[in-house]
Amino acid sequence: MRRDGAVDAMSGMPGAPKLNVLYEDNHLLVVEKPVNVPVQADVSGDDDLLSMCRRYIRVAYGKPGEAFVALVHRLDRPVGGVMVFARTSKAAARLTAQFRSHAAGKRYVAVVEGCPPASLRLTDWLRKDEATLSSAVVPEGTDGARFAELRFSCIGRANGRALLDISLKTGRPHQTRVQLAHAGFPIEGDQRYNPAARPGTQIRLWAYALSIKHPTLGEDMTFFSLPRDPDPRPGAGFCAFPAQLALLPAFSACRGVFLDDELLVVDKNAGVEVEDELCIALESLVGELFPVHRLDANTEGLVAFARTAAMRDRLLQAFRNHDGVRKTYRAVLAGVPSPRAGTLEHFLVKDADAAQVRVVPAGTPGAQRATLAYRVLEARDGLSLVEIELFTGRTHQIRVQTAAIGCPVLGDDRYGDREANRRFHCRRQLLLAARLSLFDRTFESERTLSIPARD
Repeated sequence: MRRDGAVDAMSGMPGAPKLNVLYEDNHLLVVEKPVNVPVQADVSGDDDLLSMCRRYIRVAYGKPGEAFVALVHRLDRPVGGVMVFARTSKAAARLTAQFRSHAAGKRYVAVVEGCPPASLRLTDWLRKDEATLSSAVVPEGTDGARFAELRFSCIGRANGRALLDISLKTGRPHQTRVQLAHAGFPIEGDQRYNPAARPGTQIRLWAYALSIKHPTLGEDMTFFSLPRDPDPRPGAGFCAFPAQLALLPAFSACRGVFLDDELLVVDKNAGVEVEDELCIALESLVGELFPVHRLDANTEGLVAFARTAAMRDRLLQAFRNHDGVRKTYRAVLAGVPSPRAGTLEHFLVKDADAAQVRVVPAGTPGAQRATLAYRVLEARDGLSLVEIELFTGRTHQIRVQTAAIGCPVLGDDRYGDREANRRFHCRRQLLLAARLSLFDRTFESERTLSIPARD
């Protein structure tokens, strides 16, 4: 049986957290583990998640006696997020095998202190001290040491902290907490591995995604749960990154930049269609959206969506009249424009049958004026890094206009220089929507472009 929304399970104990059921069928029970709840009974005597799940099954299905629910993986007590439990012995054996072989996918989100790089792979050897129930990084070859690996990408920065999207490749006790602390990026609020954590603060680590293969159907399944920060202050913990958190499941397509009641701005990856793909994915997370401008599928960078009809109308008029909005791009060109700064003006016609745009003489039926300003930031090896400001918004405008002056965008397989693309091993279009100004707000992409090295 699938649940479309959260289900409160009766814990049977006064004051116990309610159980948020994400999915259930005859073989699986997927729930959101509350923070500071033990996974199974321990010396504290506190109510535990496994017991809560068993009570839920017993009450929900009217089962007499003790319901079968098996633990197949764990989360640290202070950490919340997605967990799966088995409802049959067959499911328990097969799920346990997936976690043991690291076939199950586990994704975490964490707020860390410091300034981590955009992405990083961490590999360490960890040993658990049974006396203190803590783990530590030790030299390879140390007795009892086990290999640990994780990867992360930095998806937001604020107030000297960073939001990390973490993919766990192994499953060692306290692995994420120990490895990040050892790398110099301790998790905010971690009372055990962050010496600077204020006493009593909640750890900002959450298991937001879990991917498994269904134990009997063989289907690939992914479950999501986003954290709700106990500290409501806008700059505190997870609350400092509302857009990034809201869009975590969509980070394969984009990165969240800004989110409020009227507006959503994301940093789109190359290869993603704005209306047919990205908008649909985002609407499943934040509700109805209205695209207000375009970005070619193979162009990466900033794109805005309205969340209300009033903001849609306001933005559409602003883009149409070029009033209150500015779009700034960066591109690597095959060639160096002369002069190194200037304005380009052409008339463009779109050939719908060929899905291409052509430069045509002024006065050609259907032609539209296209204008942009550019300046060269760097030039070497016959390539140039340029900054471009658009004054009109025509289909493929930058790609067509730069190609028209003999300096096409590097990596462009439609209007570009294929020989230059091969020579510089460029398999993607080096065009980035780097800055977007909307009325009194300006948004910046964290991505950068650089001139690639020659053979």
